[in-house]
Amino acid sequence: MKGFHLMRSLAAISLGAVLMVGCSSGGNTTAPAAGESGSGQAADGQEIQAKIGVVGFLSGSGAAYGEAQKAGLELALGELNEANKGKLKIELKFEDSAGEKEGAINAVNKLINQDNVVAIIGPTLSGEMFAAGPVANEAETPIFGISNTSEGINDIGEYVFRNSLPESIAIPTAMKAAVEKNGLKKVALIHASNDDFSVNGYKVMKATAEKLGLEITGEATFANGDVDFSAQLTKLKQTNPDALLVSALYKEGSMVVKKARELGFTGTILGGNGFNNPKVFEIAGSAAEGLIVATPFSPEKKDDKVQAFVKAFEAKYNKKPDQFAAQAYDSLYIMSQSLLAAGKADREELRGQLAQLKDFTGVSGKLSFDEKRNPIGDAVVVVAKEGKFVPFE
Repeated sequence: MKGFHLMRSLAAISLGAVLMVGCSSGGNTTAPAAGESGSGQAADGQEIQAKIGVVGFLSGSGAAYGEAQKAGLELALGELNEANKGKLKIELKFEDSAGEKEGAINAVNKLINQDNVVAIIGPTLSGEMFAAGPVANEAETPIFGISNTSEGINDIGEYVFRNSLPESIAIPTAMKAAVEKNGLKKVALIHASNDDFSVNGYKVMKATAEKLGLEITGEATFANGDVDFSAQLTKLKQTNPDALLVSALYKEGSMVVKKARELGFTGTILGGNGFNNPKVFEIAGSAAEGLIVATPFSPEKKDDKVQAFVKAFEAKYNKKPDQFAAQAYDSLYIMSQSLLAAGKADREELRGQLAQLKDFTGVSGKLSFDEKRNPIGDAVVVVAKEGKFVPFE
């Protein structure tokens, strides 16, 4: 990787007094309600023109993740360009990785070398980021993960950021809540063995179970693309666990949940971050009832900012936003405030401003970055009830 250059000191940038979206030195920052933004412009008074690349899982078995992210980004784009007219105009350049590492690498290369973007949002999967993140880092281009929850993402390099809470925060939060409320003593684990996200989630689940003193009655694996999980689940059910812990993407994970209920498993089912998508209810149907997961965002949260976002999203897309849409939406607001603070569309200046993020309040909660650019935030535990996720109480 090329050497990391220390950022030059920036002159203070005047920002809108009403919304306080941007800051030049990492002070408190607040994402506006839907339709609002902060003000600021380049030092020479000219509108900042910024091209931002997006690498998403837009086709294939996990396309619902990428589609939700694209929707969240496009909603934020319309709001920001309208509110920052004359100060900052953002153009998004979308590339479809199809959930493949090679696709993500090619997309990142194109966006950096052909489209000359100032930064990249995505890619969707952790495995894609492990493959493509080094490309952006070598090119000294900020790359911002909005759904990468595996451990080690930020170890890729100084230009890698993410606002997605690691599974090491989300999963233990959900497991502790389930143990306390449901009195769990014994658990069985099943996970997809051929993607980094699911393997990482499984490791966190197992380590948390051991830390909580839970007996692990059995473990099983499957591969993304599998459609029959009867053998694994029959064997696990025979070990008589109180709970089934599932680490998977939404498609296979939902089928695992459905088959487990069909086989007569009546205990608690707890899933990782991959389950935070409405497709779970389409695939698993009523079998999803009672599924417990942790998320940084719930459309049911009684918060003015969240409800304004939900209302705007529903008006545009005729459906409620999920976690993936919310984190994508927040990411563009973070990019916007950082570009305004930088005063120009410059990769190095933008990287420096992103690294100073502190107390940004978005629709997916309050966010700061630690010294390794990992997000500091809280997870909310939710449970599936009548076709939607509601707070687990």
